[in-house]
Amino acid sequence: MSSEPLLFHRRDDGVAVISTNDDPLNRMTLEYVERMEAVVEHIADDDSIRAFVITAEGTTNFSVGMNLKQLGQGLEQAGGVDPFFDQRLRLIARIEQMGKPSVATLFGYCLGGGLELPLGCTFRLAAAEGAKIGLPEMDLGSTPAWGGSARLAKTVGRQHALDMILRAKMLTGPEALAIGLVQEVWPLAELKDKAIELAAELAAQPRLAVKGMLDALHDAEHKALEELLAAERAAVHATMGTPDATEGMMAFLEKRKPKFNQTDEEKR
Repeated sequence: MSSEPLLFHRRDDGVAVISTNDDPLNRMTLEYVERMEAVVEHIADDDSIRAFVITAEGTTNFSVGMNLKQLGQGLEQAGGVDPFFDQRLRLIARIEQMGKPSVATLFGYCLGGGLELPLGCTFRLAAAEGAKIGLPEMDLGSTPAWGGSARLAKTVGRQHALDMILRAKMLTGPEALAIGLVQEVWPLAELKDKAIELAAELAAQPRLAVKGMLDALHDAEHKALEELLAAERAAVHATMGTPDATEGMMAFLEKRKPKFNQTDEEKR
């Protein structure tokens, strides 16, 4: 196995795949966070990548979270508690706000950072069997520190979030689906393929329109209607007259499936 903390692969369909490379635990080590920051920036800057999948090697665990044995080293290197955790918050916020859809796969243990990072993704798909999804920091005498409490509450509501966090509960894939924590559940053997299929579907959509909607609906539940309408109008202006808008109209009139992002293909 490669010693790289994560593996990165760019496919020919506009999809990139990031895979944690620490099977079977797939811990989010200090080296992983550093490398992940660089890879996420690369994805953000590369117009030919229009969607990405965050997964992990093997089929045992997505991630047991941070390597706690490195905590002291990490705090020393960062210069304190706040700078240490701020780096992780920046990473997840970058994934969440870059304007490109992301799909996370949840299987086996998805604990601590192993749930907090997927909470920054656009979509989460879980395994139908064997998943144990949660924020168990209470059992360590602590609390979530990578934005988990805030994003979990925004995703599933305050009461479900408190139930999971205060009781250190771990949910199965079907239980996570029932409260809206994940969007789809698939057999473990199919999970990664289904995540890539979803990312490919999203990558085939018009890039600027997708970005416009991701930007417009970011934090939508806490914005006034007028602010959301203004963001929608900005997305309309950003897509008017673009090659994708022309292609979409022509495809509709010609009764065929549109082929978007052709200008992105030419950049490769």
